[in-house]
Amino acid sequence: MKVIESGKFTAGRAWGALDICVMNGTSCRLHWTDKPYKWHVNDGEEVFAVMQGEVRMHVRDGEGERTLTLRAGDIFYAQAGDEHFAEPVGEARILVIEKEGSV
Repeated sequence: MKVIESGKFTAGRAWGALDICVMNGTSCRLHWTDKPYKWHVNDGEEVFAVMQGEVRMHVRDGEGERTLTLRAGDIFYAQAGDEHFAEPVGEARILVIEKEGSV
């Protein structure tokens, strides 16, 4: 059993992570960041829950490129193949649930 106080987690680098668990090939990790990630496509589904802070989620799809604003408590779901990248506004803590070993 674990209790994680997400608001106290800080990493030594942007997108540093605390591994919470792996369940049947699905990883659950808490990330801390103050810098954007890169455009990428996951080879599996991804759930991205903002625990603290604000994140601009940039997405590209059939409608073109757009930006969604995610705040604490908001959840973003990407299907396999959805192109996206996250850009925090200041510091953010994000819970990411995805296929183990995904980028």
